[in-house]
Amino acid sequence: MSNRPLQLVTSLTRLAVVTETWPPEINGVAHTISHLVDGLRRRGGYHIQLVRPRQSAQEKARSEDLFKEYLVNGLTLPFYKEVRLGFPQYNTLKRLWKKQRPDIVQIVTEGPLGYSAMKAAKKLGIPVISDFHTNFDHYSRYYRLSGFFNLAKRYLRHVHNQTLVTLVPTRELQQQLTASGYTKLGILERGIDVQLFNPQRRSSTLRERFGIQPEQLLVTLVSRMAQEKNLDLAFTAFRAIQQHVPDARFLLVGDGPERKRLQEAHPDCLFAGMQTGIALAEHYASGDLFLYPSTSETFGNVILEAMASGLAVVTFNYAAAYEHIRHGENGMAVLLDDNAAFIATSIELALDPDLRRRQGEYASQTAHGLSWEKVVARLDQTLQNVLREVRYEIAPSA
Repeated sequence: MSNRPLQLVTSLTRLAVVTETWPPEINGVAHTISHLVDGLRRRGGYHIQLVRPRQSAQEKARSEDLFKEYLVNGLTLPFYKEVRLGFPQYNTLKRLWKKQRPDIVQIVTEGPLGYSAMKAAKKLGIPVISDFHTNFDHYSRYYRLSGFFNLAKRYLRHVHNQTLVTLVPTRELQQQLTASGYTKLGILERGIDVQLFNPQRRSSTLRERFGIQPEQLLVTLVSRMAQEKNLDLAFTAFRAIQQHVPDARFLLVGDGPERKRLQEAHPDCLFAGMQTGIALAEHYASGDLFLYPSTSETFGNVILEAMASGLAVVTFNYAAAYEHIRHGENGMAVLLDDNAAFIATSIELALDPDLRRRQGEYASQTAHGLSWEKVVARLDQTLQNVLREVRYEIAPSA
């Protein structure tokens, strides 16, 4: 008879994750959900089904141990080509989930695929939670489609209020959505990969490639180049910096519909295009001052990436900055929409290398306490709490 200790057999939680964006697409939603899914897989205890649009006609669904993809057809938005929407799959997902029933469904995006998945899950009595990633209040000022955005806001509230909990990244956003009529909100923070983003990634070779001398000020910005990112303010701030530091240079990382216009308007600035992985981390860490003028973030992952890379950051005091920047200590976060303060603060840091260095060190220390492991553990706890509550509600009374 074996002397090995008996092991309890625990059942896996079957989680279906429905998203209309996934790497290699580059955006905050794809970045976040991929970290969460990978984290749950490493943590164990889950069998994950990922439902998403296929990204090319030739793409094949992955099927691995405790992880399976279900790919659907979709379309590309003409005004946002980096994002695909999945076609509705109500009947298909009902059939699929009748055969292999998930314990819980997580709706990441609220497009046609996400909405049809939510309806299919509710029809089958499967618990549903959702994530909130898009703040249309801020988008409407940059795209003259206020009627569309008002409809979109009502639609989003309708979708999310049908789920058992909607996960948001900050307390500030939780308060805003509560005031807008959202119910059952929970907080799921964002993490940062400090093995990838850290000050040690600073590269003299990269700076030399751009013609930047060791003591020369390199101002940086990493962003999707679109109207809602408010990038003209960053250029205004940089030109103001140049009045005081004539040899300062501006490096922009990213791509998008506004890149051509900005590159033509500012031919002396450095446009590095889209960067990923170690190359992206080196572009962050090789700068000296990070400007981020966006007023449309639900969170703003680039703020944490810049902080982890040891950069002094100038941004507005909301979303990620509101949660993690202590103004004057580990960065500069000025009042939202105070453009004059944004510009003045950018000049202040540009003129004070010691202040930049000190804030960058504190920023890196702050980011190093924000691990994805902690965020994944919080998601795991949320999923299990929802399942326990559902089981309690349907349990027969004594």
